[in-house]
Amino acid sequence: MIIAGLCGGIDRINENRFGVLQYSFHDAACALVENGEVTAAIEEERLNRIKHTNKYPREALRFCLESRGLGLNDVDCLAFGIRESYLDGVMANRYNMAPSTGLQRGRQFLQNMIEEDFHLRLNPKRFHFVDHHFAHACSAYYPSGFDQALVVTIDGVGDSLSGSVYLGLGNKLELLQTFSEQQSLGFFYLNITRYLGYDLFDEYKVMGLAPYGDGQRFAHVFEQLYELLPGGQYRFNAERMNRLWQSLPPRHSNGDFSQEDKDVAMAAQVTLQRIFGHVLEYYKGMTGMENLCLAGGVALNCRMNGEILQKGMFRQIFVQPAAHDAGIALGAALHCHHQQQSACCRKRMRHVYWGGDCSSDAEVESLLRKWDKFVVGERMDDACSVAAQMMSEGTIIGWARGRSEFGPRALGNRSILADPRPAEHKDVINALVKKREAFRPFAPSVLEEYVEEFFEIPENAKSFPFMLFTMPVREKYRSVLQAITHVDGSARLQTVSRQDNEDYWRLINCFRELTGIPVLLNTSFNNFAEPIVETAADSLVCFLTTGLRVLVVGNWIVKKKQASSDALLSLKLDLPAYTKLGEMVAPINGTGNGSGPGANPAPTRRWWNLLARFSRPRPAVEEEKKQPLKVISNTFDKRMMAVRDEVFRMLLVSDGYQNIQELMGSAGVESNPITQLVCLGEIQELWERRLVSLSP
Repeated sequence: MIIAGLCGGIDRINENRFGVLQYSFHDAACALVENGEVTAAIEEERLNRIKHTNKYPREALRFCLESRGLGLNDVDCLAFGIRESYLDGVMANRYNMAPSTGLQRGRQFLQNMIEEDFHLRLNPKRFHFVDHHFAHACSAYYPSGFDQALVVTIDGVGDSLSGSVYLGLGNKLELLQTFSEQQSLGFFYLNITRYLGYDLFDEYKVMGLAPYGDGQRFAHVFEQLYELLPGGQYRFNAERMNRLWQSLPPRHSNGDFSQEDKDVAMAAQVTLQRIFGHVLEYYKGMTGMENLCLAGGVALNCRMNGEILQKGMFRQIFVQPAAHDAGIALGAALHCHHQQQSACCRKRMRHVYWGGDCSSDAEVESLLRKWDKFVVGERMDDACSVAAQMMSEGTIIGWARGRSEFGPRALGNRSILADPRPAEHKDVINALVKKREAFRPFAPSVLEEYVEEFFEIPENAKSFPFMLFTMPVREKYRSVLQAITHVDGSARLQTVSRQDNEDYWRLINCFRELTGIPVLLNTSFNNFAEPIVETAADSLVCFLTTGLRVLVVGNWIVKKKQASSDALLSLKLDLPAYTKLGEMVAPINGTGNGSGPGANPAPTRRWWNLLARFSRPRPAVEEEKKQPLKVISNTFDKRMMAVRDEVFRMLLVSDGYQNIQELMGSAGVESNPITQLVCLGEIQELWERRLVSLSP
């Protein structure tokens, strides 16, 4: 039996017919299950290049089918991770706002859209709907390998609930409890995230900031925000939550972090762990279960997971590696499979390498030939040993080999890798490659055979393949592994098994043979503006727009050339489908990086530096306030950047066929070298921010 699990929105990439908010239907994905085995799975963001996309997972479905040589008619069941009545409500709201669209039920709408994309007719009986939190629960329980377990889901909200508790026995999941939207631990943590100047999907940054803080300083304030109740229940006090903003002024998104901010982050982390610990303690006592399964976006909080494991409340814990909403595509498919089977043999999920494979020599060679003005590549019979030698000498590399990982963690197939010992590697990667806050930690990938030597782990837990638990680094290695040891002596651990990823295991082992250290620094292969890279082309673009010096893609070692202005001018420019051009009036009052909540869309620092180089004075601030800004924006996450009039005109006439030089002519850009240089610099920054695409 072949089942395709799906989750995501109901708009195509260039549509917003339903006025769907950013936090609705996000993390679109598709997972293919064949006779109980996951054979393909990918998030739509890896293909449409919109982080946390809430679009219909058209490309993800197409990828999963094509990767297995299947057509849609080969699929027995299309399983959607959403309650059908909830989707019907979305359709009814749309009809109320625009009656001319005609009233459709959710099933009919999805059927029409998929049939239109795949040019065939489908039997509506092939469509199945699985409640959001039940799909989360299935995604965690069925791949856990446990015969029985307590199963808990926690997130912001899904199908009007924020969490659930199930008892898993054999093939069945029995619902014990649900938690309302007003009890949302995800929304609680998001509120603190916003207090600290971040926004939706930035919660992991607060988790990384927390160890720098003192959790006791504001404990008395946070203890007033909630109440623990009998029976594993709790409630939040919304009125007191509002007073938090009055007593503690929120951080400005572009400001530095004060010690007060760090203490707030730690207090939020402690509060989350205390409330969730209260829930687990009750249901552990009620059910007597020794195994625990977790899913939902809050289950990606590896600091919370590490504390639960180290307390020893449960003998074994399995956290779904795609615990966020993409995982409900997998859960919906697994539920449909288990519905059809009276008895299923459940095996522990060992890996999530179910995406595309970018290791084809022919594909990479063709790609490098197109970019030969910018890079030079050499094919190596043993890229692992060459890359390990480079890292032992201090080189930070981009690494793209094999099938990509399903979920939000880079697990060695789409990673930025480095020697974990020099403390400066953390600063270099944060500043020059990821271009993010200096406090953000990096994870260690350690050979499974050596994990106990370097990390303090419980006796009953030897394998951590998915980077979902924070564990202490052994005291004697904290001064050695400086680049991956967080300020509190912990690290977000990934163990690497030869059985599950021989290529990555060999790379780390080669590094061990050279240095005596069976550990690498591992972080996701992307920059601040994009999802993790998927294809060889994605990895090359990321390489060219970051401070990386070496790229390993498949069997090829790639290095940069010093590109001339003529080479840059020869690149074709196009606008991604998720961008929009417009004007706005706004004051210029900061760096204008346009990359976060509250950031204004002023011209960038690089533009002004280029202008200053040619002694062109910056206009007075009072004049700037009156000038409308020409902007290009990402329609999903609202990131934007203001651009010069000349560049804006070029963007208006871009069609993906003209190169930059031709666009300058079409847009009437004056031909003097200074103007062209400034425009070229701005286009490079737009490329870096993924607001335009460039190609040979």
